[in-house]
Amino acid sequence: MEMKATRDAFGEALRELGREKRKVVVLSGDLEDSTRAEYFKKEFPERFFNLGIAEQDILGTAVGLSLDGLIPFACSFAVFLTNRAYGILRISICYNKRNVKVIGSHAGLTVGEDGATAQCLEDFAITRVLPNIIVLSPVDAVETKKAAKAIAELCGPVYMRLGRGPYPVITKESDPFIIGKANLMREGDDVALIATGLMVSEALKAAKILSDEGISSRVINIHTIKPIDEETIIDAAKETGAIVTAEEHQIHGGLGSAVAEVLVKNEPVPMEMVAVQDTFGESGAPEELLRKYHLKAVDIVNAAKDVIKRKRG
Repeated sequence: MEMKATRDAFGEALRELGREKRKVVVLSGDLEDSTRAEYFKKEFPERFFNLGIAEQDILGTAVGLSLDGLIPFACSFAVFLTNRAYGILRISICYNKRNVKVIGSHAGLTVGEDGATAQCLEDFAITRVLPNIIVLSPVDAVETKKAAKAIAELCGPVYMRLGRGPYPVITKESDPFIIGKANLMREGDDVALIATGLMVSEALKAAKILSDEGISSRVINIHTIKPIDEETIIDAAKETGAIVTAEEHQIHGGLGSAVAEVLVKNEPVPMEMVAVQDTFGESGAPEELLRKYHLKAVDIVNAAKDVIKRKRG
């Protein structure tokens, strides 16, 4: 299976957007090499701005550029843009509905050896609570390119999460990508595995394991955390009667919480959440961290069996 980092695909998409749209500008926090904004910088240096290690200035300057009709992409580590610059994101961008694309790279545990201070595990919770913003979490490199080009076409605040390490490429160019519409990755009737980002590939592995044991699992890729696809979630609950969510994020406030909000109002069913259990991460190899914090296919399998047992009981 091909492996490719979503940040690499974003850098390529950004360069293509620079060629297609003269209004696209890019801002960096002295991390253009890490976020792959350097791909744009090399070809369009006059439309690239390095604001240094000053995330509030990055977002504030992006707002100013948007007021002049430009399309700013503000790129840095997810943990810096959502934590250190929260006030600017909340008021200057979301409250004022500014056309700023906030790109948070190096999210989740798979930042790896950089450790807890760089592993952003709360960005969904921080961003999705804000009015007027779209929150995206692409599943792989192919979907990341589609997402980058889609958000350049719409006017308004966007937050998009990217990863540092390589993700399995599990979608095709021909697959649809519509903001706010989840994609069905596998049919199934016994349980629905609803995942986002890297965890979609783990959910597919889990579905194969469950299938070998006679359990039919539906796998749903939620690439849009907000606005979330309520219709697909409700249909999955009605048709399977059991839900498991999986995300590389804290258990509080992320995809699992968003799905639970939909279900409790429309179709309450037994549900389990595979996520980081209210703790910070640590330094380590990405695969080791995913195992230690129970974010692997086997953990989704165990959650699925538990929720099916509750459904039947």
